[in-house]
Amino acid sequence: MDDEQRRTLIDTRFRHPEAVAEAARRREPLERARWPEQLLIIAADHTARGVMGVGANQTAMGDRYELLDRLQTALSVPGVDGVLGSPDIIDDLLVLGALDDKVVFGSMNRGGLPGAVFEIDDRFTGYSARSIVDTGLDGGKMLLRINLDDPGTADTLSACASAIGELAAATRVAMIEPFMNSRTDGHARNVLTTDAVIRSMAIASALGPTSAYSWLKVPVVENMSRVAEAATLPLVLLGGERADHPDEMFRRWGDALALPGVRGLVVGRNLLYPADDDVAAAVKTAASLL
Repeated sequence: MDDEQRRTLIDTRFRHPEAVAEAARRREPLERARWPEQLLIIAADHTARGVMGVGANQTAMGDRYELLDRLQTALSVPGVDGVLGSPDIIDDLLVLGALDDKVVFGSMNRGGLPGAVFEIDDRFTGYSARSIVDTGLDGGKMLLRINLDDPGTADTLSACASAIGELAAATRVAMIEPFMNSRTDGHARNVLTTDAVIRSMAIASALGPTSAYSWLKVPVVENMSRVAEAATLPLVLLGGERADHPDEMFRRWGDALALPGVRGLVVGRNLLYPADDDVAAAVKTAASLL
């Protein structure tokens, strides 16, 4: 980011906060009729849960200006269709004028902070369905960690079901990211076996009064052909933590993208903070897979 962009953000935040809503009203979204068969969405909602680490660097995403610079670089690459972010990130990108002709998803429940005793009770602390409509976004993303030993799961299931219904009523996509989850040594960990992913998909698919606008955001695991057969809902692939072997990661993404029903990639750290630090090259490689 150059000095002018930094000053614009700082001055807007302090003197003209109304400019965020004005920028949202001016934004020209990518009409749904023009969405490609497969989407490449850049994920940028990690910091809302206090997750700053990338690889061995536990504060990599702590510099907001650097994160925004990397996001703008990624969004400028041909083949990138949009972004998924928490309200603070989306507001910054709106002010910078980086979201025209893009698909934008708002991150909704970020309250399940890693390491907290209430981690599985993923409260809706970000966008609501109403604010997604008011901001002109295309949909909302929600995390659904299902821990059968944690009573917080029940509240999260209920909240997600309500949000799915509200988004559908407004003809907005509900992007659900489900995991079976277990707590080991005090840490909540997602279970990434094929059977566990399929079970979480079955639960998520049935949430809410209708599934007409529901999508599933799923990890790339073994036997992805079985995963692709587990739901009729559109599937998008998540990137997860930064991979140590990017060539293998891209190969696995490419294989999964060739399966029926897989509608794209929703990836953050692996593209924004690649091992060689070449954001544009990593994004171009991902775009070439679609």
